[in-house]
Amino acid sequence: MGHNFRLLAFVIMPEHVHLLVQPQTIESQVSDLLFAIKRPSSYRIKQYWQDTNAAQIESLTIRQRPGQMSFRFWQEGPGYDRNLTEPGSIMAAINYIHLNPVRRGLCDRAIDWKWSSARYHVLPEMPQDPDLPKLVSLSPDLLA
Repeated sequence: MGHNFRLLAFVIMPEHVHLLVQPQTIESQVSDLLFAIKRPSSYRIKQYWQDTNAAQIESLTIRQRPGQMSFRFWQEGPGYDRNLTEPGSIMAAINYIHLNPVRRGLCDRAIDWKWSSARYHVLPEMPQDPDLPKLVSLSPDLLA
C-alpha cells in the first residue's frame, strides 16, 4: 500500500469498509490515504455503473447545491479513526474488523468471508488472494 502505511487488517462489507493501518512515517496522514482510496474507487464505480446503466447511480446522485448534481459513493466526512498503541487494543480491533461479516450473518466464520484479512491472520502460510489488498505481517513491536 502506498502513502507510507502498512495494511494490517481489513474487511470489505457490502456497504462499508474497515481498515487497520499503521503509519510508517510521522508525515503519514490518514486523510491523504483515505483520499487516495476514495477518489479513484468512486470514479471507477461511477464509470462502471454508467457503462452498465446500473440503477444504483441514480440513488447516489445528490443535489450538492441548486443546479448542481454530484455522484457521492462514499459518505461525507473523514470516517472514524483512532490511534491504537496497546497490543490488546490492536488485537481487539483486528477481531472486531474480522467478525463484522459474522455479526451480519454473511458467513459463519470470519475466515469464510473472502473480502477480509481474517484467513491471512489465522493461516499466515496460506497464499494471499490476488483479488485482495496485500497485507503485511504484524510486527512483534505492535504486539510486545
